[in-house]
Amino acid sequence: MALAGATRLSRSDDPCLGEPELSSAEAAEYLTERCLTDAPLGRVGLEIEAHCFDPTDPRRRPGWAEITEVLQSLPVLPGGSAVTVEPGGAVELSSPPLAGAVAAIESMAADQTVLRSAFADAGLGLVQLGADPLRPTERVNPGDRYAAMEQFFAASHTGSAGAAMMTSTASVQLNLDAGTRSGWADRVRLAHALGPTMVAIGANSPLLGGEFSGWRSTRQRVWSRLDSARCGPVLGLDGTDPASDWARYALKAPVMLVHTPEVIPVSRYVPFADWADGRVLLGGRRAGIGDLDYHLTTLFPPVRPRGWLEIRYLDSVDDTLWPAIVFTLATLLDDPVAADGAAETVETVATAWDVAARIGLADPRLQAAAARCVGLVADRAPASLRDGMERLVEMIDRGRCPADDVADEVAATGVTETVARLAGSQS
Repeated sequence: MALAGATRLSRSDDPCLGEPELSSAEAAEYLTERCLTDAPLGRVGLEIEAHCFDPTDPRRRPGWAEITEVLQSLPVLPGGSAVTVEPGGAVELSSPPLAGAVAAIESMAADQTVLRSAFADAGLGLVQLGADPLRPTERVNPGDRYAAMEQFFAASHTGSAGAAMMTSTASVQLNLDAGTRSGWADRVRLAHALGPTMVAIGANSPLLGGEFSGWRSTRQRVWSRLDSARCGPVLGLDGTDPASDWARYALKAPVMLVHTPEVIPVSRYVPFADWADGRVLLGGRRAGIGDLDYHLTTLFPPVRPRGWLEIRYLDSVDDTLWPAIVFTLATLLDDPVAADGAAETVETVATAWDVAARIGLADPRLQAAAARCVGLVADRAPASLRDGMERLVEMIDRGRCPADDVADEVAATGVTETVARLAGSQS
C-alpha cells in the first residue's frame, strides 16, 4: 500500500515472540519485495517536528505529563495529522498523504495553527530549529523503546550523539511515492544526490546545548557521528537496484533492540543477518518476520524506502521557509523535467554531506547548485508560496542559510533571549 501509512510509522513495542524463524536469504527476499511499491508519482506526506519550550523559562524542559495534558485537550486537527512526542519532548505532526506538495503544505499549515494555539494556551511554545540550541540532552518520553535506545547508544560508545539525536534534533520529512519500477534507480539516486544541496539550503541548527557547534546543520553533524551502518546513505551514485541495496543495508545493520518480551538493547555488534541465520541468538532465539519489521524502524538513513521514499535529511525550519523548501524538493523529485535538470545540477556535489552541514551555502559549489535547483521550480510555485520562494531565492543569492540568521540573532541578543522570542512569538 504505497504511502498509505507514510506518516504513521508504528513505534509499537509489541513482542515478536512465537513467529516462524527466517533465514537471511528469506529476509532479503522479504525486503526486496516490499521496500518500494510500483505506483504513480504525486502524493506527498509531511512530518514536521518542533521543540517544546516554556517562553518564560527557556532553559526548562517541559515534562511528559505537561505535554501530554496539552495533547489530551487538542481538538481534531483539520488536516488529519497525527501528533506524537519525541523522546526529548519535541512534538511531531505527521500528515496523511495528499495529492501534491501544495495540498500537503496547506494541510500541514492548518494543523500547525491549531497545535500551536493549544500549546500557547498552556503557556508553551513550539520552536522549529534543527537542534535544541539551549538545553542539555534529557529524555522525557518514558517509552520502553527509548530507554532501551539510550542503553544501546551508551554500549556502542555513541552515547552523546545518540542522546542528542533522540532528544535535541528536529526535522522536516517528506514522504513521496516510489514511482514506477522502471524509474526507481534514477529516482532513489536523485533523492540521495540532492541531499547535500538541500541540507545546505535548509541548514538551521548552528547551536546545540547552549554552544555554537561550528556547523550550520548541527543536526546533520549529530547524525553523522552515529553508526554509518544504521544512519549512513543506503546506496552510492552507481546504485542500479535500490531494492537489493536496501536488503543488503538492512541485513548488515546491527540489531539495536530485541523483545524477550521486554524491550532490551543489544550491547554487541550483531548484524541482522547473523541473527536470522542463527550464528548469534538474541533473546535465546532466532529472528522472525516481526523482528525484521521492528529492526527496520531502528534504521535511519537519509533516504529510507518504506514502500514509498522517506526523505529525512532536512532541518526543521520556520513557517516562512519550510513550505518553499518542501515545494522545491518535491518538485525536483516528482516533475520529470525538473528532475532531469536537478540530476545534472547536483552531480558534482552529490556526496558533499559534511561540507553542506558544516558551512552550508558558503561553499560556492553548493550555492551554485542551490541557485540552479531553486531556479528550476521557483516560477512554478503558486501565489500562496510566492513570499517564501522569494525569501528562499534571496537567501541563496546571498549565500546564506537559515542558520546564519539564527546565529546573528544569538550573537546580538543571546541564546536564551532568542529562544524566548521564538517560543513566545506564537502566543
